[in-house]
Amino acid sequence: MDLQSPFSSFSSSFTYKWKYDVFLSFRGQDTGHSFTRDLYRALCDKGILPFFDDDEFQRKEVKPIIEESRIAIVVLSPNYAASSSCLDELANIIDCIKRKNRLVLPIFYDVDPSDVRHQRNSIAIAMAEHEERLKDNMGKVHKWKEALHQVANLSGYQFKPGNGYEYMFIEDIVENIWKKIRIARLHIADYPVGLESQVSKVTSLLEIDSTDEVHMVGIYGIGGIGKSTLARAIYNLIADYFEDVCFLQNVRETSISHGLVHLQSILLNDIVGDRNIKIANVHEGISQIRQRLYRRKVLLILDDVDRREQLQFIAGKPDWFGPGSRVIITTRDKHLLRYHDVEKRYEVKGLNMKESMDLLTWHAFKSDTVSPGYSDILRRAATYARGLPLALEVIGSNVYVASLEESESMMDKYERIPDINIQNVLQISFDALEKDEKKVFLDISCCFKGYKLMEIKDMLLARYGRHMDYHIRILGDKSLIHINQNYEVGMHDLIEQMGKEIVRQEQLSSPGKLSRLWLYEDIVHVLENNQGTSAIEIMHLKFPLTEEEENEEPPRIQRNKDFEVIWDGEAFRRMKNIEILIIKNGCFSTPPSYLPNSLRVLEWWKYPSEYLPAGFHPKKLSILKLPKNILSLQLDSFSKKFVALRVLIFDYSKSLTELPDVSGIPNLQELSLRGCENLISVHPSVGLLNKLEVLNASSCYNLRSLPPINLPSLQILRLSGC
Repeated sequence: MDLQSPFSSFSSSFTYKWKYDVFLSFRGQDTGHSFTRDLYRALCDKGILPFFDDDEFQRKEVKPIIEESRIAIVVLSPNYAASSSCLDELANIIDCIKRKNRLVLPIFYDVDPSDVRHQRNSIAIAMAEHEERLKDNMGKVHKWKEALHQVANLSGYQFKPGNGYEYMFIEDIVENIWKKIRIARLHIADYPVGLESQVSKVTSLLEIDSTDEVHMVGIYGIGGIGKSTLARAIYNLIADYFEDVCFLQNVRETSISHGLVHLQSILLNDIVGDRNIKIANVHEGISQIRQRLYRRKVLLILDDVDRREQLQFIAGKPDWFGPGSRVIITTRDKHLLRYHDVEKRYEVKGLNMKESMDLLTWHAFKSDTVSPGYSDILRRAATYARGLPLALEVIGSNVYVASLEESESMMDKYERIPDINIQNVLQISFDALEKDEKKVFLDISCCFKGYKLMEIKDMLLARYGRHMDYHIRILGDKSLIHINQNYEVGMHDLIEQMGKEIVRQEQLSSPGKLSRLWLYEDIVHVLENNQGTSAIEIMHLKFPLTEEEENEEPPRIQRNKDFEVIWDGEAFRRMKNIEILIIKNGCFSTPPSYLPNSLRVLEWWKYPSEYLPAGFHPKKLSILKLPKNILSLQLDSFSKKFVALRVLIFDYSKSLTELPDVSGIPNLQELSLRGCENLISVHPSVGLLNKLEVLNASSCYNLRSLPPINLPSLQILRLSGC
């Protein structure tokens, strides 16, 4: 079986097992027995393997040979364009440039580049003869003309016989070719998948054809997504275009001052070739980099950058390098690129399902065929990995040495507890966060994934007492969260699992001692057995819904006994520090007899009582949501208890017939009564809330009037369906 059969042509683009180092295209009658033969011999003497055949009439099909050659040299002599076979070769060479970024070096031998570009003199005569001969195939002639124009625009060499020594000219060419083929190609992957389109997108950002400017391009994304693999593939693809190249790997691991000096030394040693360079400190290193490299056309790749200093001291500004240079930076932190004024940025995407299955199959069976019975487990693994190559490789490698039963057991475990290798790679991004950023990340990953951005901001403001916009932006820059077009905050499933595992490690044996609770089984256990502690800061209870129930508006509250909490109502008494309590669904055998005054956010769908506990006086409660109540909730005195309240929600509460005096809530900014179909009246005090920004009374079918409202703060008023 051909193990590379699904990707044979693609894989070869990145493994670079060339048959020839150089393909020589020339007109045999012009230079085949003089200049080009001397060039061929000089290349061979240097240890460079060229393809050379001076019988152009026998060269029927050279396209595969061009494809198998690393570099193409085109010797454009006065009569080169007179040969249709030479022009066919040239068209194939130009096509190879476009498809595979192959390096082409034109040699203008006894012709002027402008004559080739504009097709004058001998070139014009030759093309006129072709036009006359191929009247019925002018498309071919046009293709030849375009190829001549394009090759003339490439950087190359020019020689006029009699104006210098030909052997010295040949020596310069051979030395340049030798420098390029000496560049070692980097290992990409045993089985490269999903790279081709991403490489194409990044190379378009690099604008290789632009030789007068220096471009910096950033590649960013979560850990394990394939940033380094992509950078290595690009390096292999374009390295031949540069005078000097340097790939600095694992920059993150050398962040201290001494480490930066070491990286500066490596950069200079690789490019200048002087192993005796000594650098005393980073500032001297900057000076030497600028002094030695500002005239060189350099390809520099900084892989896995995580600190500003690494960019400042190694690739500070574009003018440190010569025209045509390119600097590629890979990082998990988009903010670093923005801070360093890297305007051209590319976010690495995960693999699609087909690519994921291909990669899994390769690692699991070392072939492109799935063993009988494994299709379902591989599809389950691909769904779990969500396109993350790291996870696909780890799981696939484990399946390789496991039976079907063991593989199924392994997936059961992964879905509960992440693989340590995957966890360690992903957690690097978390470990680099500041203290407050870590808190916000854990809050979102454990409890708030899928929430609207503004709702999360409101809860974080309530919890921390200040806006956390900056920290949310940092999480986005580090690819730990993303915000979709509907302003919902999401994250990769394995990033979510990583965050939950960090919290789970706080206390493996007792969920009541975790800072955040989100698993409904754990929460029911804690409530029913009174095992809560002061360690709990957030509790988010949501029993699983069917797809039909998820799409209902308002969401259904299950009456399934499996989703009933049988408790004595006392469990919250032990939770002295809980700040956010969210109960989305489920039934409770008895109402809570106690709620902690530490609460800052209380959301309880179908609250199971007519009353809030008598001793509940939370001075810092900022958000109160009690939607979908069917009991007659007594609210006469609630406003006296909640002076700090900013958000008050009673959506879909059938029992609510009138909204009482709210003058005791002077800081209220949002009041929602949406879908309260039995609401008849609203207390006039609503019109006195001078901080109210949102009032939603839509679908309150029996509400006939509102008190006078003339609030300059009011931004949104919804009354449809009243």
